[in-house]
Amino acid sequence: MLETFWFGAVAFTLIVYAVLDGFDLGVGVLHVRVAKTDAERRQVLASIGPVWDGNEVWIVVAGATLYLGFPVLFGRAFSGFYLPLMITLWLLVFRALGIEMRHQLPHRLFDRMWDGAFTGASALLAFALGAALGNVVRGVSLDESGHFFAPLWTSLWWPAPGAEGATGVLDAYTLLCGLTTVALLSLHGALWLSHRVDGPVAARASADARRLLLVTIALVTALTAATFWVQPNLEANLAARPLGLVFPLGGLVAFGALTVSLRRGQPRRAFRASSAAIACLLASAAYAIFPDVLPAREAGRALTMSGAANHPGSLRVALYWWIPGVLLGLGWFVHLYRRLPATVHLEGHAEEE
Repeated sequence: MLETFWFGAVAFTLIVYAVLDGFDLGVGVLHVRVAKTDAERRQVLASIGPVWDGNEVWIVVAGATLYLGFPVLFGRAFSGFYLPLMITLWLLVFRALGIEMRHQLPHRLFDRMWDGAFTGASALLAFALGAALGNVVRGVSLDESGHFFAPLWTSLWWPAPGAEGATGVLDAYTLLCGLTTVALLSLHGALWLSHRVDGPVAARASADARRLLLVTIALVTALTAATFWVQPNLEANLAARPLGLVFPLGGLVAFGALTVSLRRGQPRRAFRASSAAIACLLASAAYAIFPDVLPAREAGRALTMSGAANHPGSLRVALYWWIPGVLLGLGWFVHLYRRLPATVHLEGHAEEE
């Protein structure tokens, strides 16, 4: 029971991170597209300025939760994915620099350089996070001792389940996961801008949201079909735990609500529906691998909850600080978001809710 709780706790913190940091990653991807002038780009940055660094705290919370609940998985995943994790770290650094350094020197070339860093790092980071999730869902090449080291790529075509040989970080499935994540988070960011800014930026973001919705639905559909191919455990879970269908069905309803809200010109409701869709998609991914915490390409080598979990006593004691700590953090974020300006105007003046 405790192991299942901590499995859900890790999934929950990752969902919170994806929903919150997802929209400012999407804003970064669209930054140079929707904002054509310096004033417009400052307006875009002002819409995420009070929250973007706080949103990233949740990936730290997710890592700490993973370490507390499943230290074996934490150690093996961080060693196996060492190179991709270092790349991700540098992308986080350059993205932060793109936001914070832009206003340090009043020069057009300096601004363009950091605008490019912000946009490029945001897009690559969204892709990297999606590819990382794809690796977990697809499974990795665990050896007999349960360890692995994933090269960046071996063959770009994904191997059949149980195929021999090391599987790289990038193949057709994880590339599809990465592209789907970029599209989904770009849509999420466009919807944020649609209801948080005004003027030409909001109009461009709304137009992009309509285009991105079609692309995202097509990619999510393709990814769902591919997931059934690369993760046979999903069919077994559907047969054994049909209640888990609530997650993909919830995602379907969320995309329907998102489509209707966009057609009615209700970007705030569309943003909420987008948040629900992201949550349901990640919950579906967790459901696809349960009860494993790290699926293996080879049969019988998957790292299970029981094999990766901390001592039961440690799991119990950790609850005494984890639950109040997360509730306190969630309460602070609710307070923070309620205090955000209703609209960030192009001139830089904010209208309070």
